[in-house]
Amino acid sequence: MNILTYLDKILWQNFLIYFLLFVGIFLTVRLKGMQFRYLPYALRLAFSRHDNQAQGDISQFQSLMTALAATIGIGSIAGMATAVVGGGFGAIFWMWVVAFIGMATKYAEAILAVKYRSLDKREQMCGGPMYYIEKGLRWKWLAIFFSLFGVFATFGGGNLIQSQSISDAMQDLFHFPSLGTGILLTLLSGCVIIGGIKSLGKINAFLVPIMALFYVLGGLVILFMRCDHIIPTFSLIFKEAFTGRAMAGGFLGSGMMMALQMGIARGISSNEAGLGSSPIAAAAAKTDVPGRQALISMSGVFLSSFIVCTITVLVLGVTSGNGTWERNGIALNGAPLVMHAFQSVLPGGNFIVATGLVLFGFSTILGWSYYGEKCFEYLFGERYIFFYRMVFLSFVFLGSLLTVDVVWPFADIMNGLMALPNLLALLFLSGVVSTENKMFFALVKREKRREKSPLSS
Repeated sequence: MNILTYLDKILWQNFLIYFLLFVGIFLTVRLKGMQFRYLPYALRLAFSRHDNQAQGDISQFQSLMTALAATIGIGSIAGMATAVVGGGFGAIFWMWVVAFIGMATKYAEAILAVKYRSLDKREQMCGGPMYYIEKGLRWKWLAIFFSLFGVFATFGGGNLIQSQSISDAMQDLFHFPSLGTGILLTLLSGCVIIGGIKSLGKINAFLVPIMALFYVLGGLVILFMRCDHIIPTFSLIFKEAFTGRAMAGGFLGSGMMMALQMGIARGISSNEAGLGSSPIAAAAAKTDVPGRQALISMSGVFLSSFIVCTITVLVLGVTSGNGTWERNGIALNGAPLVMHAFQSVLPGGNFIVATGLVLFGFSTILGWSYYGEKCFEYLFGERYIFFYRMVFLSFVFLGSLLTVDVVWPFADIMNGLMALPNLLALLFLSGVVSTENKMFFALVKREKRREKSPLSS
């Protein structure tokens, strides 16, 4: 445990965060800040564009929901609470900054994923960092490393942690036994995972919007009931982002640097920009050109960071005077803090958070099962995919029964080792991204001219 914690600290606190930021800023400059100029267009595409006749396995919306299924999860609820506790409310400001930078990274990942994707023997799309590393950089050894770390990350953060968190929530609130949770969760996961990406896409397209809307509406009700505290909360966010403050009474961090560090770390973990996971889902989308799907993928960062994560932090802010930071003299943190904050204003609010945790955790399992499957397929071929699925489902069951504290640093390390090959590829293939970007927006301009032309009618 000490060794894993030490490696985790070296990888994330001393190097990887800065590398992720550097790549994001580099891509933002090279793409001329396209995420700021085209965000409204990207959001419109995400909910209206349908290239169902194009090549791919699932619709563009299903691809976005599959990526969001793996992104919107514990990090959007418990992760935001730990960011505020550790770095103050100023941490959310730096999370917003990281999200805007991460949009360029997510855009570049998706462009490369679609450009270099290919069909396997089952006539299914395969894509992601391992394919654009091999085909774009010709570094197959690095692609193998990415896939290997991707499989390990799937079993850790994308599986054991999620099933264990779901089991805890079911036991604490509904007194449902862990064994029952494990059996039920494994059966439900198996029914979806066995069906492959098309089944995953349909379930996520149904489940993700419902669970996100359920959680966001609960948060908005609380903000409406405590609307007089919203402006002071925003004031606190901007003030502490640059000044910091001496934390007390349950707060663990202090100063601007802690707010900066916590905001960056939690921002990256919540939107996964640069980790190399979401482009695997983007590669499966039915799309006519890489840029179109890239914009849709980019919008996922906005939805997770600026909607779900922001709702969580604002609820903590408007309820901070209600004694929600501690219970029975014990300081709260993570998911229990968010549950207590919801319940302090809205009767039964803790069940909204718990339900969100269960559904978010379940959708994360589904999303990461596909990521791991594609990494496993790259390493060993299509023949052994059924074996991977069975092993994955056995870990879902085990996670609901075990205490997996050791898995947290292990998952962080594997995510970091996934990110390194992906970030190197984004840097070295940035010229390809820039070319595809110019070609796409030239196409968009031609399409707009045709729409305005009287001859088009």
